[in-house]
Amino acid sequence: MKGIAFINYLINIVFGLVQLILGLRIILKLFGASVSAPIVEWTYNTSEPLLHPFEGIFPTKVLDGTFVVEFSAIFAFLIYTIIGYFLTSLIMGFERKWNSS
Repeated sequence: MKGIAFINYLINIVFGLVQLILGLRIILKLFGASVSAPIVEWTYNTSEPLLHPFEGIFPTKVLDGTFVVEFSAIFAFLIYTIIGYFLTSLIMGFERKWNSS
């Protein structure tokens, strides 16, 4: 069924982009990337709305004054990954049910 496969593809694309942006933020924060670099600024600005629901859940740890471990971003990454997995599983379940009828 092409429609369900396309929906699954879109879900994978959207959640893959979310994972890419959050993963990039986690790495840039961890290594203390300079906010004056345009790619770093863009990454932080783009990922901010994705992190908004998770702000304040966990503390942010600063190591050696430069390296930042943003636990809320790591948690958001995991939650978005789980949501993407469950959505694709749900769509696959609909496909199986549709094909068995």
